[in-house]
Amino acid sequence: MTGAVAGRAGRARTRGAAPAGRGRTRLLRWSPLAPATVLLLLFLAGPICYCVCLAFTDTQLTGQESASFVGLANFRQAFGDPAFRNAVALTLVFTVVSALLGQNTLGLALAGLMRRASRPVRTLTGATVICAWVLPEIVAGFVLYTFFARRGTLNALLEQLHLPPQNWLFTLPILAVSFANVWRGTAFSMLIYSAALAEIPQEVTESAEVDGAHGLRRLWHITLPMIRRSIGTNLMLNTLQTLSVFGLIWAMTRGGPGNRSETLPVFMYDQAFLKSLIGYGTAVALLLLLVGAVFSAVWLRLMREEV
Repeated sequence: MTGAVAGRAGRARTRGAAPAGRGRTRLLRWSPLAPATVLLLLFLAGPICYCVCLAFTDTQLTGQESASFVGLANFRQAFGDPAFRNAVALTLVFTVVSALLGQNTLGLALAGLMRRASRPVRTLTGATVICAWVLPEIVAGFVLYTFFARRGTLNALLEQLHLPPQNWLFTLPILAVSFANVWRGTAFSMLIYSAALAEIPQEVTESAEVDGAHGLRRLWHITLPMIRRSIGTNLMLNTLQTLSVFGLIWAMTRGGPGNRSETLPVFMYDQAFLKSLIGYGTAVALLLLLVGAVFSAVWLRLMREEV
């Protein structure tokens, strides 16, 4: 009888100790992530929360003794500002032309062609494209500025072909900076699609050829469905990267002439640091963050539906 009572007491102590033991195990399991979590909260979440607070004030860099809370006034000013609406439209054009059409399509084409090319051609093409990618954004901007300038490389080539030169940075500034972003960022898409195409089983390709699927038909019905997750990931990353491009445009056009290449990052910089309107510029930055979140949600939703 005494032994049974002692056994029940021992099992009770064991059940009481088990949750404590599981808690210590869980704590030890997550403890290596503690430094990274602290750093993220300090250097990412902290500045974001501070920017959110600034967006609802009239903070200025100069000429102001103290800031005051203005509520949604900065956001109402943005939506009523023709320059802001122009920046939104140019940002969408820049993103669609350079990221969704340019980098994505050219990256897929280069990845497909390199699979069929000889080893020297693959090495030379890959090195050339990746060299453009690893250049700092500001350096790539100056390189493309010399290419599109009135006395630049492109017009020199046109003169050799007896074609009339153009002032590309004045007549077509948003397309010039879009091409520059394509030139610089295509390597990322090429690397993603090269890895995705390498994962397609060879027997699937051979079966498609036996069934008579060649060229565009095989690309549309076989290749693209099998790499759709990579396409979605590439589109999302390219979109977010393109929405934040600043140095490339600033080095080439500074948003000009006028505001014909002034995307949201350039508009935000102009308002916050050149005109000293920190509160208004921060509100624009939050709206840009919202645009990126909308694009991300769309791509993530499409990828879930494709599974």
